[in-house]
Amino acid sequence: MAFIDDIKAKAKADKKTIVLPESMDTRTFEAAEKILKEGIADLIIIGTPEEISKYGAGFDITGAKIVDPFKDENKQKYIDKFIELRGVDTMVAAAKAKAEKKGLSAEETEASIESAKKKGITPEKAQQLMETDYMYYACLMCKCGDADGAVSGACHSTGNTIRPALQLLKMKKGVSSVSGFFMMEVPDCTLGENGLFIFADCAVNTDFDSPKLAEIAKLSADSFEQFSGKQAKVAMLSYSTMGSAKHDDVTKVSEAVKIAHEKYPELIVDGELQLDAALVESVGKLKAPESKVAGHANTLVFPSLEAGNIGYKLVQRLAKANAYGPVLQGLAMPVNDLSRGCYADDIVGTVAITAVQAQEA
Repeated sequence: MAFIDDIKAKAKADKKTIVLPESMDTRTFEAAEKILKEGIADLIIIGTPEEISKYGAGFDITGAKIVDPFKDENKQKYIDKFIELRGVDTMVAAAKAKAEKKGLSAEETEASIESAKKKGITPEKAQQLMETDYMYYACLMCKCGDADGAVSGACHSTGNTIRPALQLLKMKKGVSSVSGFFMMEVPDCTLGENGLFIFADCAVNTDFDSPKLAEIAKLSADSFEQFSGKQAKVAMLSYSTMGSAKHDDVTKVSEAVKIAHEKYPELIVDGELQLDAALVESVGKLKAPESKVAGHANTLVFPSLEAGNIGYKLVQRLAKANAYGPVLQGLAMPVNDLSRGCYADDIVGTVAITAVQAQEA
């Protein structure tokens, strides 16, 4: 069974409610029709009657719940939640606590408080954001327990998809930042898990230090096991294998491995490893004979965003691999991004992935 077919089957087995906030795009409705027909998830589509009529014409979305952000009976509940999370008083209190923890001077504390006041949301601003950027509405529905996840990005940038999620849903406990991975399905391949891999982080973080790399390794391993049902074997990649080169970039990766071993003792992770040593058994035995990962890796953590992004696109284009993602990990509730050039089938697949993430959120 192909990866995405397996994911759809998992989604159907424990159906979740996913919000689609981009009612101003025909692809949303084309995807919604397929999702509902296949029984992948229950859907909420946020949009005005005019948007639904204009962009949804000709598509059968019977069974989807349509929420008008201007007339929704639950709107005040969501505004109240927005203020609870991001209101001026909340932001000022957080700034004071942070200043006290850091031991800031009185002048620095006052500057921090003034900044917090500017960032704080008033009820009027909350309503305006919810009516003009439906992703805020979608995240508030998730936060209030009326939905299990959201998918956006066909009409919005990655930043505009992630920002409301970070502000309203926050991170999982113990996680410092969101990261993104691609599930790569390489045809006619015996490497990895018979051609199935996770590549991370290929889409989100631009600043990779050792602790962040270690955290990405753990999150990616958890994601691989959730989606594949197989044990993750994580390779921390570099241009060096086990000290064969000396450079700060290499040290960053080897330090990340040490942190991962100490913080996540159950995690099967090793490095630093060159790509061939990570994937090819004969090379792994030669370059890292003591490693439990070398030659058998199925989860690849790249040392930089450039390397990860280039790497997944090389495999996608040259090996004709299916690349599913970027899938976001680390959020308290699942929210996923779409490429603005996506097809309706990409939305269907991303909704299925989001629904499976929601099963363990």
